[in-house]
Amino acid sequence: MSSSSKAFQWLSLVGIIWLQSINGTNTTFPAYSSQLKKTLSISQLQINNLVFASDAGKLFGWFSGIAAIYLPLWLVLIIGSLLGLIGYGVQFLFVTNQISSPAYWQIFLLTMVAGNSVCWINTVCYVVSIRNFPLHQQVAVGLTTSYQGLSAKIYTDIVSAAFSSSPHKRAQAYLLLNSLLPLLVCAVVAPLVRNIDVGTGEPRNMATGFNLVFVITIATGIYAVITSLGSMIGLDRVIGTGVFLLMPLVIPIVEKIREKISRRWSLDRENRVYNVSIDDQNGLESIESGVVKEEEEEEHSTVQVHNEVGEIQVHHGIGVREEIGVTLMVQRIDFWLYFLVYFFSATIGLVFLNTLGQIAESRGSSKTSSLVSLSSSFGFFGRLMPSLLDYFFARSKYMISRPAFLMALAAPIAGVFFLLLNPANVSLIISTAIIGVCTGAITSIAVSITTELFGTKKFSINHNVVVANISIGSFLFGYSSALLYRKEGNEDGSCLGMACYRSTFIIWGSLCTLGTVLALTLYVRTRKFYSKRS
Repeated sequence: MSSSSKAFQWLSLVGIIWLQSINGTNTTFPAYSSQLKKTLSISQLQINNLVFASDAGKLFGWFSGIAAIYLPLWLVLIIGSLLGLIGYGVQFLFVTNQISSPAYWQIFLLTMVAGNSVCWINTVCYVVSIRNFPLHQQVAVGLTTSYQGLSAKIYTDIVSAAFSSSPHKRAQAYLLLNSLLPLLVCAVVAPLVRNIDVGTGEPRNMATGFNLVFVITIATGIYAVITSLGSMIGLDRVIGTGVFLLMPLVIPIVEKIREKISRRWSLDRENRVYNVSIDDQNGLESIESGVVKEEEEEEHSTVQVHNEVGEIQVHHGIGVREEIGVTLMVQRIDFWLYFLVYFFSATIGLVFLNTLGQIAESRGSSKTSSLVSLSSSFGFFGRLMPSLLDYFFARSKYMISRPAFLMALAAPIAGVFFLLLNPANVSLIISTAIIGVCTGAITSIAVSITTELFGTKKFSINHNVVVANISIGSFLFGYSSALLYRKEGNEDGSCLGMACYRSTFIIWGSLCTLGTVLALTLYVRTRKFYSKRS
């Protein structure tokens, strides 16, 4: 692979980071859901149904997987951003009275379209990461996906800095940003997110680049957490976050400079070679060809790329148990164990985060935006954690398998739901942070598990089937919690006090405990496969 290709390879990673950082539009819903409830004069049950509608859009995420196979990636990206523009943009027009009062089913449908838009952008990010970084695909996917955890914080900071403090105006601002910001970023990034010809594999000196990306990413996360807990004004937070998002550009820029220096050095070297005798030159060429041949043989023994089907098989490092499609995947017991573990851990965590606004309100807290920003910042670190461990400790004998890691992440989620039975505000803050970390980590590690258990060839479709559990869980868990909320509430449908969600937290904690047991079962069933890989 040429140096120029390597620069574009890193540039594509930067583009994916930017896309993921604005792609979590659905995570901003808790920040304005209470105001939306008042503006549209709808019940808590209907608000929960809108949360389900956003997640239900993921049920049709497999359309984006098929589109990524047959359409140019830039077009898939634009389609996703346009769906978001329609979904959130029309809602903005409704809320600002630019269009007559909407029927509830119209808001529901628009929310579903907006939720589906996330899948299209996610699919492009996954595909580019896997294809452009064949030897580091799990790290690239996990690292870039972590930035989606920052989305809620980025949107919250922009709203705080640029818009009125009026709750009604802030709700309008979130809808406006959700509709326009992804479209603008997609238009800028579309030329960057494309397949790069990496030849027979990536160069071996990628470590410096990835180390630098990890340093920048960790620094970004620390800054996000500090500003979420601190009293920094909105504009300063936005500027700081923008600077951190621009920092990864250093890598492709440095690579391009190295390319120019290397090219100039090569020209000088060629001029010197002309002064060498023909015999000496032939001998030098023989030595060089022997070295090149040896390096090529070594590369071919390490990685083999099948461009005609877009499948990447790495014989040393990341491996897959079997290459299967959806039809065979749903017949595997391990798939259903994996599906239910996700369902009874991360999905319940996501439902909690989506209803954080109502939970905070019922407990008498007025710091919903701060909690959303906190969950976003800790979710960022959660999403980053699997990639960080995989990159630096993959060959360590102390590194646990991904199913074991899944089990270790499901258990704390179960515990914090029982912690939420404590009425203290600090228990809500701690629980929000832990659920943010664990849910983010499971979301990130799930990409790797899907790839390793069911292959890379049909990944874009397979993984969209896996995450369809979020839509199902959003409806079941959200609907049941809304019914319990209404049961404890007043005649006007509102509810204040610990009783509003006490039964819900007990049920969710018990189900997450079941998810932990299922994760243990999955670990036992896949232990043999993962022990071979190590």
